[in-house]
Amino acid sequence: MALMITDECINCDVCEPECPNEAIAPGDEIYVIDPNKCTECVGHYDEPQCQQVCPVDCIPLDPEHAESKDQLMEKYHRLTGL
Repeated sequence: MALMITDECINCDVCEPECPNEAIAPGDEIYVIDPNKCTECVGHYDEPQCQQVCPVDCIPLDPEHAESKDQLMEKYHRLTGL
């Protein structure tokens, strides 16, 4: 399941550089996560790095993009070529 950023985002800029897949980008009002690039850090880390650094806890799972760990790993391989 990809992650999403809620409207509680304070645009603090700490999540974007932590994403190994470059899935986080500035949106019109808050940061956004591209679900096609988000692997919840599967393949890179044990935990989503953006969630670890977010000071307002505004990065939950995105119910619109349900994926298993196997699907996330497949996406990781597709994105990285590894």
